Amino acid sequence: MKPSSSSKSLSEVHATVEVGGHRTWWRRMLAFAGPGYLVSVGYMDPGNWATDLAGGSRFGFSLLWVLLMSNGMALLLQSLSARLGIVRGLDLAQASRATFPKAINLALYVLAEIAIAACDLAEVLGMAIALNLLFGLPLLTGVLITALDSFILLFLLQVGIRKMEAFIVSLVALIGICFFAQLWMAKPDVGEVVKGFVPSLQGSEALYIAIGIIGATVMPHNLYLHSSLVQTRRIAGGEKALKQAIRFNFLDSAVALNLAFFVNAAILVLAATVFHKMGHQDVAEIQDAHRLLEPLLGSSWAPILFGVALLASGQSSTITGTLAGQVVMEGYLHLRIQPWARRLITRLLAIVPAVITLLVYGEHATGKLLVFSQVILSMQLGFAVIPLIHFVSDRKTMGIFTAGLWVRVLAWISATVIVSLNLGLVLNAFLKGVESATHSWVWWGLVFPLMLIGIMLLLYVILHPWLPKLKPQGTGLIHADVFPAADLVAEGQKWNRIAVCLDFSESDPRALRRALGVGGKSADYILIHVSESPGALILGKEVEDQEATLDRKMLAEWQSTLESKGYRVEVSLGFGNPKFTIPELVTQAEAGVLVMAAHGHRGWRDWLLGTTLDGVRHRISIPLLIV
Repeated sequence: MKPSSSSKSLSEVHATVEVGGHRTWWRRMLAFAGPGYLVSVGYMDPGNWATDLAGGSRFGFSLLWVLLMSNGMALLLQSLSARLGIVRGLDLAQASRATFPKAINLALYVLAEIAIAACDLAEVLGMAIALNLLFGLPLLTGVLITALDSFILLFLLQVGIRKMEAFIVSLVALIGICFFAQLWMAKPDVGEVVKGFVPSLQGSEALYIAIGIIGATVMPHNLYLHSSLVQTRRIAGGEKALKQAIRFNFLDSAVALNLAFFVNAAILVLAATVFHKMGHQDVAEIQDAHRLLEPLLGSSWAPILFGVALLASGQSSTITGTLAGQVVMEGYLHLRIQPWARRLITRLLAIVPAVITLLVYGEHATGKLLVFSQVILSMQLGFAVIPLIHFVSDRKTMGIFTAGLWVRVLAWISATVIVSLNLGLVLNAFLKGVESATHSWVWWGLVFPLMLIGIMLLLYVILHPWLPKLKPQGTGLIHADVFPAADLVAEGQKWNRIAVCLDFSESDPRALRRALGVGGKSADYILIHVSESPGALILGKEVEDQEATLDRKMLAEWQSTLESKGYRVEVSLGFGNPKFTIPELVTQAEAGVLVMAAHGHRGWRDWLLGTTLDGVRHRISIPLLIV
């Protein structure tokens, strides 16, 4: 079952890329290429730099095998995420909402937001450090500047997903060129590099760094994002088209993630060659690495290339991190808030802890904070990976596209490795904390209960398919429940023309039920929606951006659905501020009554979510029916 247009994942760019009609294999591949590259930037963000630098400088080449294993896990899990989005037309958050009960979904949502905040924290710090290294800006100033760069996403979404993908690919290419040049300067020993792919761990500290590398490589928010991004392609129905989409998306992911592996391996090899072998085994700060590159490599270009690559890494990963925040919030909560507010909230969740750390502990703590953020990411992985494996293994929903036996076995092995390493790390940290703390009751009274809750939640997610079924929240699919027979009994016609405001959310069915109940099949219905994109606010009806195109498509779908039920329907799309545009559309339609759905929020939530009702009711001269 696929969701209706009003509940599409990343609705601004959903199904906006045409992939049919290309005759050659190469052109079809290029049409599908893109989502893998957007996901791959999360695998080479500043958090990866911190763990790779720490691992290379402290343990030489010995942790290269962890990078290779992590890349294999990433490719496997990202391909499963893409399969889920292509076949079911749901992202991972939407599929979780449709499967788990409300309390479990709320817990999974909170954990997903923590993971995104941890990821964004690494990106904020990385961008701030890059601005400091290249232009001498204080770290605190750089952190505050990063609040603005998230709004680049608003512009990129307006110009289309393909231009966004081209922008990201350009940044990825820049990162790769910078590190290729630095490796050429460093001239690492190929024989020692090859030995680094033999599995080994040098004590508990190496385990901590290894878990950080896994967390930095296999990112939970990327699993949510990839299942959404693959839906930007307009895939025809049918078994053949879906198989082709799965195959091309796997190739896209394989190429992109292998490029990300090259970048991560290059950072670790650079650190091992330049720092570890020359006696600088305590380099964990990005700033220290930048400072030492010029004297150790004998080139003034080395630190400049390092800083440019870091800036490109932070900028590219912040865009995809913000997109992942939108996918998670809308998928789990079905919360539609103003675009600028959604971007700003996502960024503030990272900026606040970064500012506090800088003020309390100083700039020298950024390296440890970066590594810690990646460990936090790794600890969230099980809560995203395990539901994903369950979803793609379910024959009832996936049909012939259910993941094969060997794929499921490898996926469960990956999940087992991730969960086992994290449980070991948590238990080790707890025991050390109890032994070293003067107030052990804090660990037993606060930390221990949180550990138990986390373990119980993980067990529930693992065992869910075999537990007694509780009522899930549902996917929020709208057309499935608009027309219950009991609600179609007309209450008596009062008006010949009834206008109904739609905002493409879960409130639409309530408004439509009431309108249909009032007018029956003898009235004419005018479905109204107002496009509020930045382009619509500036250009009005002249705008032809992605949001306006999608709005027309959604209205047409509603019209078709209602007309198939025997109702007479017109549609009217406006542009700009709804408070002024809705009354104009109602007047033009000569409607006798306007039906709108209230969202049940007041005060600050009106400011955040946007208020329309009060503005409209003071500007119309016909009855307003608020549902």
